[in-house]
Amino acid sequence: MHTLTVQVQDSVFQEFLNFISKRKETIKIKQDEKMEDDPYFYERQKELNSIRENIKNGTSELVSFEAFESRADTLEKELDLKYAN
Repeated sequence: MHTLTVQVQDSVFQEFLNFISKRKETIKIKQDEKMEDDPYFYERQKELNSIRENIKNGTSELVSFEAFESRADTLEKELDLKYAN
């Protein structure tokens, strides 16, 4: 048995369901639970895997929250000085 993801245009969706229902002994439809909870699950998963790979191979840097907070505070102070009226 093979598992596929199928995208069906709205205009032919009912026709597609009718086709599948005639073959319910050999074709099973199961809704992806991950997609029910988060419609962007697979896009987000791909992005997170890419970020993780970039950190592992050194093309991106993972900084601690404290370091990030310190940089943000410094930037905020610089912006306050620059744009203070």
